[in-house]
Amino acid sequence: MSDPGPQSCVFCRIVRGEIPARKVYEDEEVLAFHDIRPQAPVHVLVIPKAHVPTLYEAAAAHERALGRMLACAGEIARAEGASDGFRVILNTGRVGNQEVYHVHMHILAGPAPLGPMLSRRN
Repeated sequence: MSDPGPQSCVFCRIVRGEIPARKVYEDEEVLAFHDIRPQAPVHVLVIPKAHVPTLYEAAAAHERALGRMLACAGEIARAEGASDGFRVILNTGRVGNQEVYHVHMHILAGPAPLGPMLSRRN
């Protein structure tokens, strides 16, 4: 999969209001909404409003939005009921299993521990 560009990017279309989403947070830089295929009881996506395909393309011009994504993660997690911790995941590129080519951060949480991120190789 490759970058579809901002005109056909599903996340850009959500930002523009062309596709509905269950929004949980929004400011001038970022938008957060529930994942349509949740992998945990709490599964929220946080995206920059500007189209940035992957972290490979991130530049100084995106610093404010990318920093804002991390800065609002705790607030979003708490608002969604994550009272005992949460996980943040940013997948990048093919090897990182990035499915939508618009930078996005997953906030995952639940009442039980989420388990290891990767299988440990000893």
